[in-house]
Amino acid sequence: MSIADSSVSSDLSPVVDGGQIEAAPGPGISPGALALRRLRRNRAALAFGALFIVLVGLALAAPLYADIAGTTPAKNHLSDTIVVDGKQQQVVTFDGVPINPTWQKKFFFGADTNGRDVAVRLLYGARNSLFIGITAALITTFLAVLLGTLAGYFRGWVDAVISRSLDVLWAFPVLLLGVALGVALALGGLKIGPLEIQGDSKWIPTLIIGVVGVVYLARPVRGQVLSLREKEFVEAARAQGAGPIRIMVGELLPNLASTLLVFFPLLVANSILLEAALSFLGAGVQPPEPSWGTMLAEGITLLATSPHLTIVPGLMLVLTVLSLNIFGDGVRDALDPRAKVRLEHS
Repeated sequence: MSIADSSVSSDLSPVVDGGQIEAAPGPGISPGALALRRLRRNRAALAFGALFIVLVGLALAAPLYADIAGTTPAKNHLSDTIVVDGKQQQVVTFDGVPINPTWQKKFFFGADTNGRDVAVRLLYGARNSLFIGITAALITTFLAVLLGTLAGYFRGWVDAVISRSLDVLWAFPVLLLGVALGVALALGGLKIGPLEIQGDSKWIPTLIIGVVGVVYLARPVRGQVLSLREKEFVEAARAQGAGPIRIMVGELLPNLASTLLVFFPLLVANSILLEAALSFLGAGVQPPEPSWGTMLAEGITLLATSPHLTIVPGLMLVLTVLSLNIFGDGVRDALDPRAKVRLEHS
């Protein structure tokens, strides 16, 4: 092979692919910088990530909009009237049919059967759904990392006990297990020593979702720890006298960061979806607290006459879960070490 041929086949040399110059990264570029560069080039992931931020901003602005609308998420307006297009209309008619969207500051998305402002309840429901989804994902991540790391590092009987316990959770359909726990705890609440949680608290579905989702993350973490514990840097830490806790915290956990970054947005999306399902079935957020699931349950009976009661919360749920899933896929692609950096012509 000639010198020219060998230089073309070098890892650092550009290769033309579909009109673009594709090159391996040069020295001095950190993996984090490479991942950020790949993510910036994924416009779809960035767009849906921005959409999720907008949805979070709308949820945080719920009290401001409630002040503008002059109501609260639990306030009924059964006997009230409102002027729409110069005509006086009942918020809820005598036969129980609520007003349709007015596109005004009050009852922008219409009212429900109790005369409550759907737009206000939608934003407060977003606060509840996002709080439960993000908090449950954090609980899932903490428990999964703890159990997966212990099982993968110590192996033996520790791995056997943890893995068989996770198999018990895996054997139950997640929705049925969530409904069973939700109904049981909603009736009697939860008391563990000095900790007592009322049955109608949002912490009940949060803890349930956080626990039932552990198995889906603990298994990948365990598998990665099983691989990492045999690496040279772990052997070097042992040779220097590092104990198990120091190795797990200082050596293994930093190498799990990319896996957790990929899984976390997907965990949040799954937690929000599961919370909506549990609330729809009466085992999640309890009325009169708003949630997208409870709003869907309340509106499904009037789908023919008042479709806005199901379309509006359903659309918000779809947009939130879709944005998290697509952004999570973009983060996964950005952190993929096999991905190639594309250098386009300016």
